Amino acid sequence: MIRLFTLWISFCLLVCTSLAYAEKADQDKPVILEAESVSVNDVQQIYDLKGQILLIKGSIVVTGDDGHIQVDPEGYEFVDVKGTTDTAASFRQRREGLADEFMQGHGTQVSYNAKTELLTITGDARLKRLLNMQMLDQLQGWKIEYDDITERYRVTPPPNAKSEDLPLARAVLSPRRKATLEK
Repeated sequence: MIRLFTLWISFCLLVCTSLAYAEKADQDKPVILEAESVSVNDVQQIYDLKGQILLIKGSIVVTGDDGHIQVDPEGYEFVDVKGTTDTAASFRQRREGLADEFMQGHGTQVSYNAKTELLTITGDARLKRLLNMQMLDQLQGWKIEYDDITERYRVTPPPNAKSEDLPLARAVLSPRRKATLEK
């Protein structure tokens, strides 16, 4: 029964997609960094940030307390930010299409690969899709992956999860109405 429920949730998460993509204009925007300390290795394109991190790139906003950014030779950023025991790391991005649609999430650690457009949130992870500040979809679990190219969510329990602890992943998915699907 638990296995069937988990399989059903996984199926729903894989089937339910949205028609909006990440804001494509973000790719050409500069990265703005604020932190208590920033260490820059311009040759290797590595940036280490410590304390009250605020990273802005177009509509993408990432916050946390300890961060690492690696830029590949093609110019794509891989961002990895961790929170503290008091404050979670967070991610927010405006989506292409509808004017006020956002993906917003937080957890112990937030990773974003700009090349593959894969967002990974781990540790008491929560992710919401908002339209006009109203929640459309909400996910929570130990680890959430959102692939913006294939438009799929994936929520997974911790590696050491026991079957009696299930369900460790939860999703609230809004019905897709014509108004939310039009671009």
